[in-house]
Amino acid sequence: MPKTTELIKGCQKGNRKSQYELYQQFSSGMMAVAMRYSKSTLEAEDILQEGFIKVFENIKKFRGDSSIGYWIKRIIINTALNHQRSKLYLYPMVDVEEIREGVDSLSVDNLAVEDLMELVQNLPTGCQVIFNLYAIEGYQHKEIAKMLDISIGTSKSQYARARKILIEQIEKQSKWGNERFQ
Repeated sequence: MPKTTELIKGCQKGNRKSQYELYQQFSSGMMAVAMRYSKSTLEAEDILQEGFIKVFENIKKFRGDSSIGYWIKRIIINTALNHQRSKLYLYPMVDVEEIREGVDSLSVDNLAVEDLMELVQNLPTGCQVIFNLYAIEGYQHKEIAKMLDISIGTSKSQYARARKILIEQIEKQSKWGNERFQ
């Protein structure tokens, strides 16, 4: 397999084999990113495919300021956000202090990654997107607000709401698990 820099150069020249190899190298990791922003595997596959089309259309703009993996990830996230934007129904703004109670107790120690992913996918769309951007991707609320054209307060409120929902779901699963073994 050629080095990544050779693959990038090949992709910039429109070489299909290089595009295929770059896709093979990054598609599984980017599918995981797409899954975090979708409600189903089918939706994530659409995001992944659309994202890679954008990667190949814009790869001539890749300057190497960051790793190619990071650059592709940004495109996949932006594609997912654009995909979700049309159906991004955010809950009305709630005072973060009202939700904060119990929010810091989110413990996922006994939860499998797949179970946590499913819980995140079942969040309301607005909560899901903001939870992913803040908790997983590491964006600040100010950046999220700008990306989604919402207020910083709405971003914080949606994140707090997502955490509250996740805590409730985790507690429900824990309670169910404990009852099952008694």
